[in-house]
Amino acid sequence: MRGLVQRVTSASVTVVGGVVGGMVGGTTGEVVGEIGAGLCVLVGVTHDDTIANARKLAEKIWNLRILDDADGVMNRSVADTGGQVLVVSQFTLYGDTSGGRRPSWIAAAKPEQAEPMVQAVIDHLRALGATVATGRFRTEMLVEINNDGPVTVLIET
Repeated sequence: MRGLVQRVTSASVTVVGGVVGGMVGGTTGEVVGEIGAGLCVLVGVTHDDTIANARKLAEKIWNLRILDDADGVMNRSVADTGGQVLVVSQFTLYGDTSGGRRPSWIAAAKPEQAEPMVQAVIDHLRALGATVATGRFRTEMLVEINNDGPVTVLIET
């Protein structure tokens, strides 16, 4: 499981396409999740990921010390600040470009497997005390990220 974590001043997700893979996902133009200062996390799932991986990823996100303290040093986490987290499923984190110019998505889990794993990350973050907003699975989304820093960290479990 991979999480691409970005420190943000704000972030939002808007549905721009209501149907992906035969699923009805939402009304075009609908803002389905938004946060103020905190973390935007793009989550990718591969075939052998488990609930244990999801919980480990959630704990790493919760405790990741990339938020500034009073001295401007990255020394605080969402757990410390009460910041918000926006979680968005992102199968393209498992894109493989080693074979040419067109990525292979073979390492990305199918939606039926990935959706419960992403939900497990969200559920565990909430259980830890995080305020979590989300994208909408199986929709085309516009993710607006105001990256603060910019600070971007890749977490793998």
